[in-house]
Amino acid sequence: MFYTKLQVQCNTEFSEILMAELAEIGFDTFLENEDGFEAYVEEARYDAEALEIIKGKYADLTPIGFSFENIEKKNWNEEWEKSYEPIIVDDRCLIRADFHKIEKKYPYEIVITPKMSFGTGHHQTTYLMIKNQMDIDHKYRSVMDAGCGTAILSIMAEKLGAKRVTAFDIDEWSVINGNENLQINNCRVIEIQQGKISEVSINGKFDIILANINKNVLLDEIKTYSTYLNPLGLLLLSGFYTHDIDNLLQEASKYNFKELRRDEKEKWACLLLQLIGE
Repeated sequence: MFYTKLQVQCNTEFSEILMAELAEIGFDTFLENEDGFEAYVEEARYDAEALEIIKGKYADLTPIGFSFENIEKKNWNEEWEKSYEPIIVDDRCLIRADFHKIEKKYPYEIVITPKMSFGTGHHQTTYLMIKNQMDIDHKYRSVMDAGCGTAILSIMAEKLGAKRVTAFDIDEWSVINGNENLQINNCRVIEIQQGKISEVSINGKFDIILANINKNVLLDEIKTYSTYLNPLGLLLLSGFYTHDIDNLLQEASKYNFKELRRDEKEKWACLLLQLIGE
């Protein structure tokens, strides 16, 4: 059997959404690299017209390059395992796949089988979110995970003592993958739904909201986050560059958020905000 290998060159922040678009037209294996990612589809399912539509849809938003190659079928799990390394966050949290054998013990350990979902700890923003989560008191707190991907932040929240976690993502494969990761990590207090924040069923308010999404979505949804937070609730944000911080703080200030802390890693940023009174 032959596959079509598509090499996608794009800005890192668009990798996740482009993978989701390609999954919709039959691509079923993805491997991230420094320039973007590789995507694979059975040769018989390759749809050039649908691919051009996707390229045109995002051409004005990010530089995109496609290159193609026909290759014989490989053991994709073996190829993926070669490229997926465990991550250690701040020497406190080990993020690994189930095939990694690590003897050293850490205060927290998360097992993630990411498949096509975003959030393995390798991306700077996921690293920043996990690092800053560990400095926030989650015990007996209610937590929302907006755009949960692999559910890695939800899993971290439960390990930190959260009493209830409501998570959601727009992509079906993220919900499936997220639930698989909940089982692997023996989670009990997390519920994952499919949809946007305006579409899912959300009960009550939250003490902490986690949102590792791109800047434009955050700017659109900060107002909504404020309506779901308890007084003095915390909003932990990432998914944007350091030069975007001022724009996000300006928007957040409209809804009574104040900055508590900021962090950065390789030009990516993370903000911890608190909802204050009128």
